[in-house]
Amino acid sequence: MLRIDGTWDGIATLTRDRPERKNALSIELRHRLADVRDALAADEAVRVVVLTGEGDVFSAGFDLKEFEQAADDAEFGERLWASSDRYHRTVLQFPLPIVAAVNGPAIAGGFDLAVMCDIRVAARTARFSHPEVTFGDVVYSPLHDLVGAAVARDLCFTGRSVDASEALSLHLVSRVVPAERLAEVAAEVAAQIARVPRPLLVRTKAKALRRARIVAGGTLDL
Repeated sequence: MLRIDGTWDGIATLTRDRPERKNALSIELRHRLADVRDALAADEAVRVVVLTGEGDVFSAGFDLKEFEQAADDAEFGERLWASSDRYHRTVLQFPLPIVAAVNGPAIAGGFDLAVMCDIRVAARTARFSHPEVTFGDVVYSPLHDLVGAAVARDLCFTGRSVDASEALSLHLVSRVVPAERLAEVAAEVAAQIARVPRPLLVRTKAKALRRARIVAGGTLDL
């Protein structure tokens, strides 16, 4: 479900390995991501994290089957939202840089996950959208901080899909590469970051978080 490549030269790579469900973010996977990020944050050998997905989809978002279950099970619904709040808080407040290697569509909560990372390198097959605007809340603040109000409102009100080329023009991603080169280029970006001493990276990330003024509280408040 979550593959962790050990830390080499300050770089840790996390791969969400659930391709049969398009790397959907289940309760279990969200808790696993939060647990691992807590551990990596405390690991002095880590200076940067690369996050990607197995297969040809970065993430299809939260697991909709769990929302269906939550509709008929109040206790399960409480677990679902508690895991969501913890997951968002942990990702947003992670004290080191995160590079997203966006290997394909990043949809709904998958779009949010890419946006909550610090740098995004995208395959040409990547696309981004918020189809959940027709039935639920979107995570707005991190996107607004990244691309500004006009673009964020456009994407969050319409739910329209943005391909990799448009994402680059909107500064949603920093570069677009052929799918077969994505891992290589993401590793190169991470290696550039990893040259910086860890204390400096922590201080710079803290400045970025203060400047963003995003309070990582409840999911529905973001």
